[in-house]
Amino acid sequence: MKALLLGLAALVAVPAAAQTIAITGGTVAIGDGSQPIANGVVVFCDGRIVAAGPNVPVPAGATIVDARGKWVAAGIVAGFTNLGLVDAEGIEESNDVSASGSPFAAGIDVSTAINPDGVEIGNERAGGVTRALVAPGTAGSIFAGRGAVIDLGADVDPVTRARAFQYVELGEEGARRAGGSRPAAYAMLRDAFAQAQDYRRSPTGFGGREKDSLLKRADAQALLDVLDGKTPLLVHVERAADIRMVLSLRRDYPAIRLVLVGATEGWMVAQEIATARVPVIAAALADLPFSFESLAATETNVGRLTRAGVSVGISTVDINTAPGEHVLAQYAGNLVAIGKVPRGIGLDWGQAFATITSKPAAALGMDGEIGSLRTGRRADVVIWDGDPLELSSAPEQVFIDGRAQPMESRQKLLQRRYAVPTEGALPKAYDR
Repeated sequence: MKALLLGLAALVAVPAAAQTIAITGGTVAIGDGSQPIANGVVVFCDGRIVAAGPNVPVPAGATIVDARGKWVAAGIVAGFTNLGLVDAEGIEESNDVSASGSPFAAGIDVSTAINPDGVEIGNERAGGVTRALVAPGTAGSIFAGRGAVIDLGADVDPVTRARAFQYVELGEEGARRAGGSRPAAYAMLRDAFAQAQDYRRSPTGFGGREKDSLLKRADAQALLDVLDGKTPLLVHVERAADIRMVLSLRRDYPAIRLVLVGATEGWMVAQEIATARVPVIAAALADLPFSFESLAATETNVGRLTRAGVSVGISTVDINTAPGEHVLAQYAGNLVAIGKVPRGIGLDWGQAFATITSKPAAALGMDGEIGSLRTGRRADVVIWDGDPLELSSAPEQVFIDGRAQPMESRQKLLQRRYAVPTEGALPKAYDR
């Protein structure tokens, strides 16, 4: 621990953009599906990974961080969250997830509202989360709007990619948003696509500014980006029949880049999903039916999808919303444990770790940028005191874009404030 702290202290003295850092001696988890590497080395410079693995030479003049007895891993990519959009659940003024009174839907861009100073950002960063896919929620439409990919660094510019995906609710929630039935939801979806194509053919004659317009101009443009394959379409569905219906959209809209979210019954149509080459961001451990559309829920869902050849990341969708994304490490560890149960279908360690690192990034086509310690990726690195997928382990240091991050969280501050119960001259709430 002393050597680790000395190495980190040296980092503070050197401007981040100018330094080469080598973390040596730890067990390295690259995050690309490969297995952990004992006594590995991770080198990064100017915010990018130079090399990671066994027998990596340490460049001359590099700042060395001794990680013997530790794990050095890619940062967690939270696959589906509202981080940065909510300061306090249930308080309308602090919640920018959805807008029930807005005339806009698909055109909403959540990147304009991300709060990098939100309490939950620091909490999740201290838990090993370095990036997040932030999604809006639906209100008056099946379309929620355009989500963003953010980093959790302690700086004022959290957005890695704005307008990174479009999010739509189908299934039971989509039926509610569309007026009460699944057929109504699909009619709304296809009509919106048709109107977007009308806008393409004649932008000046489209309208979209009238009070009773079904689709605003901003919505139409956002959906054109989906139809042209510029923006992935994340579709939240759970039951097998709905998944088949979503996959069929490719027949009429071949350029659409589909991503399934939730997919509790995905194992029932795993081969169809694999054949369509559609990635999934699944509910991590949806092992009990929480609705009629998830009656076939099983904890082997992710394992079966992976075995069929589907690229699967996991998320806390259907489980909880922020804060709480750091529990993804626990869920990934459970996927390893499931594979060790008789007749269980889980994942090996490398596969499980990839579900919370490179796989969510790959779903958006960003695995060449984030989600692993492969050469050229952003240097999002976490030093853990043990195996990241073990419940007893905790991060000791986090780097985002190669910069050492503060490890404070609101919980730690409150713990220190109230560790000693006696009051001083003023109530403890006045302590800084």
